[in-house]
Amino acid sequence: MGAFPASAPPLPFPTAHRKALVLRKLQPAASPLAVGPYSVSSANSYVRFDIIRRILTKVFGCNIVMVMGITDVDDKIIKRANEMNISPASLASLYEEDFKQDMAALKVLPPTVYLRVTENIPQIISFIEGIIARGHAYSTAKGNVYFDLKSRGDKYGKLVSVVPGPVGEAADSDKRHASDFALWKAAKPQEVFWASPWGPGRPGWHIECSAIASMVFGSQLDIHSGGIDLAFPHHENEIAQCEVFHQCEQWGNYFLHSGHLHVKGKEEKMSKSLKNYITIKDFLKTFSPDVFRFFCLRSSYRSAIDYSDSAMLQAQQLLLGLGSFLEDARAYMKGQLACGSVREAMLWERLSSTKRAVKAALADDFDTPRVVDAILGLAHHGNGQLRASPKKPGERPDRSDLLKPLSFDIEFGLPTAIKTAFKELPRHDLLQEPGGPRSPAVFGAIISYFEQFFETVGISLANQQCVSGDGSEATLHGVVDELVRFRQKVRQFVLAMPEATGDARRQQLLERQPLLEACDTLRRGLTAHGINIKKQYNIHVGTAGSKDKKTKISGLRMEHSHEPAHDKTHPCSSQSRLYVKASCRGC
Repeated sequence: MGAFPASAPPLPFPTAHRKALVLRKLQPAASPLAVGPYSVSSANSYVRFDIIRRILTKVFGCNIVMVMGITDVDDKIIKRANEMNISPASLASLYEEDFKQDMAALKVLPPTVYLRVTENIPQIISFIEGIIARGHAYSTAKGNVYFDLKSRGDKYGKLVSVVPGPVGEAADSDKRHASDFALWKAAKPQEVFWASPWGPGRPGWHIECSAIASMVFGSQLDIHSGGIDLAFPHHENEIAQCEVFHQCEQWGNYFLHSGHLHVKGKEEKMSKSLKNYITIKDFLKTFSPDVFRFFCLRSSYRSAIDYSDSAMLQAQQLLLGLGSFLEDARAYMKGQLACGSVREAMLWERLSSTKRAVKAALADDFDTPRVVDAILGLAHHGNGQLRASPKKPGERPDRSDLLKPLSFDIEFGLPTAIKTAFKELPRHDLLQEPGGPRSPAVFGAIISYFEQFFETVGISLANQQCVSGDGSEATLHGVVDELVRFRQKVRQFVLAMPEATGDARRQQLLERQPLLEACDTLRRGLTAHGINIKKQYNIHVGTAGSKDKKTKISGLRMEHSHEPAHDKTHPCSSQSRLYVKASCRGC
């Protein structure tokens, strides 16, 4: 348990107080586990709070003890287990393992400890007995135990300004008041149960979380987190239980509630009950956990967020743009990328102001959207300096649009993400001219800062580079190869002499002309993105007449070789007897 630094972010808690408090210690507990399979909606909450946990640890130097309570027995588990004809314990174990696998795949850090309800029944019973002894709960002849809500008076409702009517258990004849909630539920036929002073039964949902948290943290909890739908009644009931048990005025210092994940275009949250959910495993077949984290960073953890494929693609594109910028910055540092004179002082100032803006935003209720804006702003200015080369004939176009949202290319029908990938082949053909003014240190500092920040929030920028290892490069080269092969087949068809003669032949040639023009358009378009399709002839001594037909990628240059026409007057004629590789640009 460590002291919270003076630079700690002021978190607004309790909600009703609307004022900032200062944390003295950091020991957050997470919301209990629900039944699987787990959806992207669940991932939204866990990833957002994982980001906050990482920020508190790595940015503000907090020592965090995190407890996650696992509800391994409840109505849903019992019902599903009966349907599957297995024990609730076996089903809960399967759900727990599935949950842990999903969290690991999303790069969510595990808690310090997992505490299961079924392993702590004696402690829960003791906690209930303490509440009864203090006059805030009562048992019934049916073997149920209820919290007496009226005994709290006006102290109930710290998280919500207006307490809704009774929710949860329906009004029952053995309740004193309709709004009272269950601490212990009498066993029903065919249900799993434990012995207790009130008869066989099992714990209620709210009491298990209060008892488990109190086992570790005692009379005070620093942070409790969960989705906004847990604020009432779950977290409100936990506060009531713990404050009467510990006889304290404030049990929890901060309650952090994440907004729902909505299906874009609908006013409904993504949930299993509405049958509009996507499982985490299915999501990760299409997008990476880094993309989902960046998607979460772009909105406040408190706000509702619209889920859609286009939003995911936009997050993916922005990450690719950041990876592209870092790749270019490294190339510049190595002298492999030429550009004009860099405004070094401006970039140092931008880096310094970005660091200040990021720290201030994180200290303001973890305002990650402002952080993302600041990061992208610095990348934009750095990218602009790397593109600031003098305009010369044959110069490659400005690539400062890499950080713009995903668009669709009308001319080729290719997603911009693919076109962007073509731009990212190593720029070995753009070596920095020796003796030119260079400013590698500032780009090194920017690279270091970006990598440090994104590592802090659990994102690996190394995975976002379009060319970031043998696998990615091979995939990209394969895409380019397929494009060139397709173009070659179309050209061969167009240039092949039709069997028809006379006017019919001329008509066929005329009809094929648009295909030839499309091939030329594709070639010019790829050239604009740094991929040159060239005609090349390889002549070897002693093998007169042999011609190597091959495709190779060299830096940004896509060099496509094909057989020359049998023209003995051509400078690349196979009559040459020298060991040369002659490039013909006229064919």
